[in-house]
Amino acid sequence: MTTTLKFIAAAALVVCAQNALAQKGETVKIAWIDPLSGLMAPVGTNQLKSFQFFAEKFSTNNPAGVKFEVIGIDNKLSPTESLNALKSALDQGVRYITQGNGSAVAGALIDAVAKHNERNPGKEVIFLNHSAVDPDFTNSKCNYWHFRFDADTSMKMEAMTTFMADKKDVKKVYLLNQNYSHGQQVSRYAKETLARKRPDVQIVGDDLHPLAQVRDFSPYIAKIKASGADTVITGNWGSDLALLVKAANEGGYTGSFYTYYTGVSGTPTALGTNSAGRVYQIAYSHYNMGGQMDKWTADFKTKFNDDFYTGSVIHIYTALSEAMAKAKSTDPVKVAVALEGMKFKSYNGEVEMRKTDHQLQQPLYMTVWQKADKKYPYSPENTGMTLAPVKTFESYVSSTPTSCQMKRPG
Repeated sequence: MTTTLKFIAAAALVVCAQNALAQKGETVKIAWIDPLSGLMAPVGTNQLKSFQFFAEKFSTNNPAGVKFEVIGIDNKLSPTESLNALKSALDQGVRYITQGNGSAVAGALIDAVAKHNERNPGKEVIFLNHSAVDPDFTNSKCNYWHFRFDADTSMKMEAMTTFMADKKDVKKVYLLNQNYSHGQQVSRYAKETLARKRPDVQIVGDDLHPLAQVRDFSPYIAKIKASGADTVITGNWGSDLALLVKAANEGGYTGSFYTYYTGVSGTPTALGTNSAGRVYQIAYSHYNMGGQMDKWTADFKTKFNDDFYTGSVIHIYTALSEAMAKAKSTDPVKVAVALEGMKFKSYNGEVEMRKTDHQLQQPLYMTVWQKADKKYPYSPENTGMTLAPVKTFESYVSSTPTSCQMKRPG
């Protein structure tokens, strides 16, 4: 009897040990669906390298014991091409996708993933949104299978205008944005929050332009100068911001820019030294975070001769690793349950994937373009300049309410 009991106990321990790391050694494929061609190709190329770089880093050490593999697919910044890319990923057995450049693309993918999961039980897919910031995705269009690791447009604008409220030199503001959901939302929230916090500020212009199509922004700069604006608020990114600030420098515009994506490929070079002290960025990270982030950034620079700026990549791998360890599985159904409400330590402190709407709650940082120095030494694109932090907004400051009525499976 004693021998039998010992055998049963030993067998139970083996089963428990196996269950504890049931997913250990598995390879988790993530399909990256973003632009590798066109004007926004430099941004997409940088981000694909970022996902692959950290797949390698996290594969060597994560609590779930899994390996990560990234499959890059060029979507040409097109919703239609993105749906084709999703189908290709599904055909390759991929259960996790990521995208972030263009909220029109993200909206199409959110809808397609939801329909796929409803029609194909047992083959569910999770959408890990790294940068698409339309607030509707975690409000009226929220979906159980979508998780956003960036801060949305409204969160960033809440922090940005809180900072601007104390800047007495801000009197006349010009809004210039890309003509799609993100740019339209930047314009909307800028007007709403400034009216609430600085009713004395005049909005002297509000223009929308085609996404990734304008090659010469000098006509827009001429309009901005003619309006008398001392400040420009823009959610532009990639070539649309780089070419805008280039035109501003060439056209002699000396006002300030409040931006979301100054650190993104091409813009640091376009800014040069002429924009020191005049260009601000609100974001969930910056180039001088310190600690482990500085080591990773240096490693990335050494390997690719490029700058790492999409910090949500680290959030994604950290959250996935911990969720898979908690779920003891790589099954998206079980991982989604573990992701909801998860709190975890990241490079910018403790963050939380809010269960109500799947919007990551995290600190935001206002930075200013200035000369790199001993305190803030990192120089993007070898410009000799940097984005230096001037204000930190804790999660509770930038957090915005949600109208999401989450429909959960089953």
